[in-house]
Amino acid sequence: MCNAALSINHKLYYYIRVADDEKLLAIYLPLENEIENTQEWWKDKMLITEFDKRYNTLENGTDKGIAIDAPETQINKLRTKKQD
Repeated sequence: MCNAALSINHKLYYYIRVADDEKLLAIYLPLENEIENTQEWWKDKMLITEFDKRYNTLENGTDKGIAIDAPETQINKLRTKKQD
């Protein structure tokens, strides 16, 4: 997230926390459809198809995946390299 978006995010977060019911409704109504669609990701057929595809490739061995600790190991190597 860029600095401008982060700033907007913080301002909106604070504004929503202190807004009265009327203002909350005014903010929510224009965004209602998008919010509802985002919260119901399991109804997105394309997303579920992609999840199924990825799961199947892991299950049948086509995609070997990575060990759970591999990213942490790589990060630690990079940190060590950066400190040298």
